[in-house]
Amino acid sequence: MSIVVTAASGQLGRLTVEALLARGVPASDIVATSRDVTRIKDFADRGVVVRRADFAEPDSLPAAFAGADRLLLISTTTPSERVANHRRAIDAAVAAGASLVAYTSMLRADTSTTSLAPTHSATEEYLRERLPSVMLRNGWYLENYTSQLPQVRQGGVVVGAAGHGRISAATRSDYAGAAASVLTTDGHAGNVYELGGDEAFTLAELAAAIAAATGERIEYAHLTADAFTQVLTDAGLPAELAHVLADADLAMSRDEMFTDSGDLRRLIGRPTTTLAEAITAALR
Repeated sequence: MSIVVTAASGQLGRLTVEALLARGVPASDIVATSRDVTRIKDFADRGVVVRRADFAEPDSLPAAFAGADRLLLISTTTPSERVANHRRAIDAAVAAGASLVAYTSMLRADTSTTSLAPTHSATEEYLRERLPSVMLRNGWYLENYTSQLPQVRQGGVVVGAAGHGRISAATRSDYAGAAASVLTTDGHAGNVYELGGDEAFTLAELAAAIAAATGERIEYAHLTADAFTQVLTDAGLPAELAHVLADADLAMSRDEMFTDSGDLRRLIGRPTTTLAEAITAALR
């Protein structure tokens, strides 16, 4: 059985390939694709099949997906190009004869009010109409917060616009484990998995957890979405990305990044990584 992982040079893609190998999938049965295959040469050195695939170049896809039985379509990073790129990839998977495509969507894609949701729901609809598929609706990454620990500790504050909204975040490794599970076991076609961490938290609780781990005074400062956008742009983020992140925080304030489905825990066969564990690991 040939399993194709797209965007294998990215963080989630890399972790998914590693998770497949850890589950005992022969390296020769895994196809890792990337726009730049030099970035996944290490996989080739371990026996993984490495191929170039660029969704913006449809001619690159037939060879990349040739022989695919199951395929993980990792959502692309540019929202304005996402739907068109995903449709090309889905069409290529159909042509390759894939029996299942798993798509990394977003939590509550069909009801979320975030600006990112329409691109994910459109991809889901297109995919459902063409192939047996499974939607991996990933929640927020814990790394979105732990990567900011130096700045938080320097300023003594977590800033955001999420109010008291609950966030069911998990690590990329947790989400990669779910993808590997779906790609290597049966009975997932047609399913929609709402994936998130077992223990939801608010941004105030995030600040408290960082304080507990560091012994430092850390507080949460709630801002309006406009003010949070300004903070992000002042920190050097592009305006479009700052708007997306502030928009996501607004969705969080409405509990749109919360789930108690338990789907992630069941798929990976263990409890999800806790906030405290993620913070401790990031501080090492």
